[in-house]
Amino acid sequence: MKRLVIVVAVLILAGGGGFYWWNSSQSKAAPAAAQTTTAPVQRGRIELLVSTNGRVVSNLDVDIKCKASGTIIKLPFDLSDTVKEKDLLMELDPVDENNNKKRAEVNLASSKARQVQAKTNLQVAESTLATDLAKAQVNLEAAKTKANDGRAKAQRMTQLLEKKLISPEDNETAQTAAAQADSDVKTAQVRLQELDTAKDSLELKRQDVALADAQVTSDTLNLADADQRLKDIKVAAPIDGVVTALNVQSGTIIASGVSNVGGGTTIMTLSDLTHIFVVASVDEIDIGKVKLDQFARIDVDAFKGEQFRGKVTRIAPKGVNASNVVTFEVKMEIVSENKTLLRPEMTANIKIVAARKDDALTVPSDAVSHKDKQTVVTVLNGESQEDRPVEVGINNSQQVEVLSGLEEGQVVVVHKDADSKWRGGQQQQPGGPPPAMRMMPRGGGR
Repeated sequence: MKRLVIVVAVLILAGGGGFYWWNSSQSKAAPAAAQTTTAPVQRGRIELLVSTNGRVVSNLDVDIKCKASGTIIKLPFDLSDTVKEKDLLMELDPVDENNNKKRAEVNLASSKARQVQAKTNLQVAESTLATDLAKAQVNLEAAKTKANDGRAKAQRMTQLLEKKLISPEDNETAQTAAAQADSDVKTAQVRLQELDTAKDSLELKRQDVALADAQVTSDTLNLADADQRLKDIKVAAPIDGVVTALNVQSGTIIASGVSNVGGGTTIMTLSDLTHIFVVASVDEIDIGKVKLDQFARIDVDAFKGEQFRGKVTRIAPKGVNASNVVTFEVKMEIVSENKTLLRPEMTANIKIVAARKDDALTVPSDAVSHKDKQTVVTVLNGESQEDRPVEVGINNSQQVEVLSGLEEGQVVVVHKDADSKWRGGQQQQPGGPPPAMRMMPRGGGR
């Protein structure tokens, strides 16, 4: 009985050891089998996409303001209405501006009257001065003649007195007349000098005319400004567009966009929707892949299943740094016929086609690795494997274009470990750890 127990125990230990050996061998074989994943070299389309988000914008947004201030009495268009260029968008109450224009007209008429008065006064003063000068000149000449005659008579009377042919009284009378004539000459000369001085007063009257002319010019401009302000109470559409924002209603008192320090009241926004764009921010890592005229596939949440076609029209030359993340603005025009579905400020999901080939040899990206400073692919030949150098093109992290080194239909080994250039990222150095160790998850076993 004791011997039977020993035999049973030995059989149990032998069975357990066999099961342990079999289970261990299966566990070791499983990873070896798992790592031998293959894929065929195929020919087809490969694309390199730059994915980002953005927003829909119009071709042009114009904020409409009014040059005048006042109360709105007409507002014929509502939100989403389509307007044509020169359509009346808004009109203010004209009472105040009409009064301002009338005051400007009165001021201009008054200044013109003063202008006429100043010119008339100048003409009268010039004419009077000319007449007075002529009279003074004649009087001076007459006084000089009379003085000469008086002196001659006085001289003769003196001679006659010496001969006792006249009385002393007659001589004195002649001398007095001669002296009076000389005095009249001096008086005429003084009068002529006074008139010369009066010429200076004419200059003051000319200045009065100049001031009157300036006032007329100023009031004319004021009237023109008042007339323009009266016209400015009506606002016409500067472009064809759609009313995308309406900030006022009839009866609202608005401030002038010209004279107001704050920029005035924005009445509405007109948007030109003849061209629709999408503006996106592309990370600096991807911006080098984006070029002008590249196409993009765009969709928005509002239209599920609808796809829009865009074309890159502008790439910002300068990036924007936000929280140490640098992005560049990329603008794309929607060129597909369904662009009319889009509305400004919609959120867009964008895939820019940075590169594309429709007939390319491709392999999975995990099939490509680096060895000995070469890009290689492991080709499966029956039971054997061969590392073959290849030249690669487009790589979208899932597929890699093979330019040379492989043919369609060949079978390549797909690596699921750190040997993959695209997933592992590091080249395996000669003499490194064996394959079983390379299959350990990164960061494990440390």
